[in-house]
Amino acid sequence: MKKVFITLLISYCGFAVHAQTKKPAVKKTTPLATAPVKFTGNADSASYAFGMSMASSLKGSGLKSLNYDLMVKGLKDAFAGQKTAMSQEAAQTAIGNLFKTVSQAKFATNIAEGNKFLENNKKTPGVKTTASGLQYQVLTQGNGTMPKASDSVLVHYKGTLLSGKQFDSSYDRGEPITLTLDRVIPGWTEGMQLMQTGSKYKFFIPYTLAYGERGAGPDIPPYSTLIFEIELLKVNGK
Repeated sequence: MKKVFITLLISYCGFAVHAQTKKPAVKKTTPLATAPVKFTGNADSASYAFGMSMASSLKGSGLKSLNYDLMVKGLKDAFAGQKTAMSQEAAQTAIGNLFKTVSQAKFATNIAEGNKFLENNKKTPGVKTTASGLQYQVLTQGNGTMPKASDSVLVHYKGTLLSGKQFDSSYDRGEPITLTLDRVIPGWTEGMQLMQTGSKYKFFIPYTLAYGERGAGPDIPPYSTLIFEIELLKVNGK
């Protein structure tokens, strides 16, 4: 839905109406009556409908306000065929950055919790931190083959949130899983290349190396720092 809306927003640069209210200084005043909207044809009613629809979608995505003057300016420039103030690529980037800012504000608690945990955890004896921010602890050290990023591997694992809630486990399913290291989250790709067959490591993965701003399904919220215990059973090769 968001993709469709972003495309629609760039194409039509729809207009939304912003109502402002002020607190009375001394006494209550009767608000001025708003003049009824008049539609003189399909174009008028559809134009208003575009504004309603876009505003509803934007509010649902967490936005509270926009610069409406610039929004209307974009609308007029696009319809007039004039040179716009930014390219389509720049427009996509601007919209993406705005939604990212809104999302980060919405999940600020998750981000702060993860940062605090990782900052404290790196002081734990036995925990090592890589240049990317990935943290790991050796539970069992094997002496077999080390996989490459393009290799398929056989592993047992379980994953939990910082709260301790488990969201996945091959142990619970009763069988290991085969996967390719260039098709998993970056924290797995990097971390498993540190392991030798027969090893069992515990990984502490910041959201930037996990599922990022989107999260994964109903069990992994956006901006979640994840903890995995991974046992490397076999390197299958490419």
